[in-house]
Amino acid sequence: MISPLPALAFGFVLGMRHATDADHIAAIGTLVAGGPSARRAAIVGGWWGAGHSLSVLLVGGALVLFKLPMPVRLALTLEFLVALMLIGLGVRSMRLRGAQAVVPTSRPFTIGVMHGLAGSAVLALLVLGATDSALSAFVYLLCFCVGTVGGMASITLLFAVPAVIAPARAVRFERGFRVLAGVTSIAIGLALAHRVGVTDGLFAATPAWTPE
Repeated sequence: MISPLPALAFGFVLGMRHATDADHIAAIGTLVAGGPSARRAAIVGGWWGAGHSLSVLLVGGALVLFKLPMPVRLALTLEFLVALMLIGLGVRSMRLRGAQAVVPTSRPFTIGVMHGLAGSAVLALLVLGATDSALSAFVYLLCFCVGTVGGMASITLLFAVPAVIAPARAVRFERGFRVLAGVTSIAIGLALAHRVGVTDGLFAATPAWTPE
């Protein structure tokens, strides 16, 4: 076991790093591909982080509080849904054109919730291994969420930098970025679906993956 303070610091840093995961970047990239701006990108990242944090705090917090494991097949199913969502976002990103790619705040929030649900089981086990205090575990999760929100807002803000620095090239940048984000999202979604469905055995009689 590690003491509460290092656990909390680790939770914050882990949250920042978690925001840079390939599947998260791919999902956010497809959302900010329609003519990004600094303010819009930060808002999209913030709402994604808020949705992610909500599901992590509710589901992960419940698993930690009651020391209950999430059913393996349910955890894999949630991950598989995230894979399908990434593929769908990628296809949509490549089909949209500039003005059409307006992102309601509910969309990044919902996508964040899905990502948070998919990772709650592993995160809860990590927290249980880091501290034996329910209060410290909850604050750990809270710090993780704050780190994720901050990390994702910062990363999405970077997506807007080329358009802000070179406005004359914004349209060309938007088109190229939208296609790149779409292809990346589809590729990561397919890889994730293969891992969850085949390697981890979602569709097998007995899943190969176990959170223990």
